[in-house]
Amino acid sequence: MLALTTRNTLRQSLKLQCGMASRCYTEGSTGSPRGESAEDAFVKRERAQEDYYIRKHEKDQLAQLRQKITEQQKKIDHLEDQLNGKK
Repeated sequence: MLALTTRNTLRQSLKLQCGMASRCYTEGSTGSPRGESAEDAFVKRERAQEDYYIRKHEKDQLAQLRQKITEQQKKIDHLEDQLNGKK
């Protein structure tokens, strides 16, 4: 039973690691126990700030990946030019 639970947990954690970040919110993040329907302005503001941070972080990651792609494309073009020049 423990091995099955461990395998399932590992499988789920590995699925979450590829690509996008998962957003996890704690229940009653203001320190008091609340139900799902009770949200005050603090909780909404905190959730909005977390979402903004995650979107900004993902945007920065995409910009870095695009830059790496353009650098690699330049290297490929340079190597193709060298190959075509030798033929």
